[in-house]
Amino acid sequence: MRAICFYFQIHQPFRLKHYRFFDIGNDHYYYDDFADDDIITRIAQRSYLPANQMLLDMIRENGKKFKVAFSISGTALEQLEQYVPEFIDSMKELAQTGCVEFLSETYAHSLSSLYDPVEFEAQVKAHDSKIQQLFGQKPKVFRNTELIYDDDIASMVYGMGFKAAITADAKHVLGWRSPNFLYSSASAPKLKLLLKNGKLSDDISFRFSNPEWASYPLTADKYINWINELPQEEQLVNLFMNYDAFGELQPRESGIFEFMKALPRFAAENDIQFWTPSEVVSKFKPVAELAVPYPMSWTDEARDTSAWLGNTLQQEAARKLYSIGERVRLCTDRRIKLDWNYLQASDHFFYMSTKHNDDGSVHSHYSPYDSPYTAFTNYMNVLSDFMTRVEEQYPASIDNEELNSLLLTIRNQEQEIEKLHREVEMMRNNIVQDTTGDFPIDEAPAVEAPELKKEEEKKPAAPKKKKAPAKKPAAKKAATKKPANKKAK
Repeated sequence: MRAICFYFQIHQPFRLKHYRFFDIGNDHYYYDDFADDDIITRIAQRSYLPANQMLLDMIRENGKKFKVAFSISGTALEQLEQYVPEFIDSMKELAQTGCVEFLSETYAHSLSSLYDPVEFEAQVKAHDSKIQQLFGQKPKVFRNTELIYDDDIASMVYGMGFKAAITADAKHVLGWRSPNFLYSSASAPKLKLLLKNGKLSDDISFRFSNPEWASYPLTADKYINWINELPQEEQLVNLFMNYDAFGELQPRESGIFEFMKALPRFAAENDIQFWTPSEVVSKFKPVAELAVPYPMSWTDEARDTSAWLGNTLQQEAARKLYSIGERVRLCTDRRIKLDWNYLQASDHFFYMSTKHNDDGSVHSHYSPYDSPYTAFTNYMNVLSDFMTRVEEQYPASIDNEELNSLLLTIRNQEQEIEKLHREVEMMRNNIVQDTTGDFPIDEAPAVEAPELKKEEEKKPAAPKKKKAPAKKPAAKKAATKKPANKKAK
């Protein structure tokens, strides 16, 4: 027996309008609502809605034996609720079948796992809360933005209570090993890893309607035969793709919907079943641990994070953004919180890529900008205005019990230091009084020397106390680690 897991991802960043330098400080609304409405409505009508109906029909026609998993970012759900509410209704109908599992991810489809662990955990919790609110499920399996994963991320994910994660089949990590097994994390051995089969996924996503492809045309029976011909011990095939592959990347006229509908029949003939990731995790055992010391992803030929952080433009933009994360979390301004989420979308950095050849063509295809430099300039203009707003609002937005406690501690430290300064001054005066008289200080009787020495030994304690103000940043740092401690539980 062999299992197939279908995973579909949906994410859509809020499109930034053309934001010029002289808009900074004057216009605090950064988004092109008309473009957002047009893009997501068009894709939903051509892809998401008919694909949902296709899946619903497949589940009903096959006695609920056909199952899939979805990964939908929180920001995408916000846009779909606003512009295409009927999609949310159809997704709820799918959820009620019991054959659809929703994965966890970051709310903003962000790179927070690489920069800000506190923000990462907060976004995952916000996303899962949104999924439970809309679809009544608590996600059990995690997938990070663009399948970004390494050993450090695994530890964070396991610390948040997930039992499994899905990631990419990067060749530089797998080597000779096959992605068609269940693995476990080297840094968190109880966290199970499901690996995307890149070749079989891309055959559907990108090559299906390409007449120049050697395997064109792709039919359902041919595809199932490929899976059936895999080595007998390879019992798991994870197919991960963008949901807009149906009707958008592969137009309806290509036969993509008919291809999907025919898969269950040929799978059943070869004893191949469709499972959710949670079912796979409960039924299969890991065959080995997988060590991933450096981040990998499912994007570009390198299968690393260079699609978003491969040049100095991208690195500087990400560094600037996440440098204010702590202050944003202390703010209570709702508009700042929303902008913070929208500006973290990984696509903003994807548009700044300066790659060439095939990778470069993919980046330019999705980018709304003329060049990576235009994308960088526009984003940094927006970010500059946003950072100014954060700095202006931060003092007025402090309504945080933890921060107030920290400020009280600092004030108490300052009062204690001032008191110690007064005591030191009094000690110095006493020393002078004790050593005055008929003898100069350096000729005082020997009997006075021990007492003088005793007082002098106390003097070094004063400078140590004077250094206490330098410890104030450390106190602040300790306070901000509080969310991290929760994560470790």
